[in-house]
Amino acid sequence: MRILLTNDDGIEADGLACLERIARTLSDDVWVCAPAVEQSGKGRGITLTEPMRVHRFGDKRFAVTGTPTDCVVLAVNDLMPKRPDLVLSGVNRGANVGEDVSYSGTVAGALQGMAMGIRSIALSQSLERFHDEVIAHYETAEAFAPGIIQRLMEAGWSDNVVMNLNFPNLPPDLVKAVEVTSQGFRDLAEMHAIRRTDLRGRDYYWMGFRAGEQSPAEGTDLRAIAEGKISVTPLHIDLTHHQTVYDLKKVLGGAPPKLKA
Repeated sequence: MRILLTNDDGIEADGLACLERIARTLSDDVWVCAPAVEQSGKGRGITLTEPMRVHRFGDKRFAVTGTPTDCVVLAVNDLMPKRPDLVLSGVNRGANVGEDVSYSGTVAGALQGMAMGIRSIALSQSLERFHDEVIAHYETAEAFAPGIIQRLMEAGWSDNVVMNLNFPNLPPDLVKAVEVTSQGFRDLAEMHAIRRTDLRGRDYYWMGFRAGEQSPAEGTDLRAIAEGKISVTPLHIDLTHHQTVYDLKKVLGGAPPKLKA
């Protein structure tokens, strides 16, 4: 099995080294194509207005001056001699659950693999908080990911779906369960911007997250991680709300309506 690895934390990230160790338990044909610098929060962004450079670090290892999506496109179309059988994206430093999946570069790397007809899995390791001194329990992802990936590959899944794996902020010996979940939604928005002033007196903003108490619903990725479980969530790109489509068909269709007087 030929495996392509990418991430959004960059080519030098500890999580990518962890992912390489995971991949090598499954295959000896492992390729790496990751961003040259961190691309967290870039979602499915692609680079359209500037050229990209590829730096080679061996026969099967590349860094790209672009996003995770760029990396998968370049690797599959140009850098690899044959298409991969599996794309693994991560292991992200921090969970990608709830609303995170819509702007996660880690999930985006997997979505691009799926869009190109390749089985794809995103992997993320939860953190206590996003501070540089906090060390992620990558040993937890490394301990459990190989068996989960193998089971998923044996079972198979729909072509238009990616698997989103999240590992709890616990050492391996305290993790007792894995749960198949749905995407949850937080009670309160955590994202906010802090205004600061530079040395020339101009305002600038730094985006970040507020920690807060949540009460996620049963069966969601948020709840599973809060309970110390491994979360496995099938995701897809289709953002259509089908119930609303059904409801709107009762009031819209045929000739366009005119403004009432």
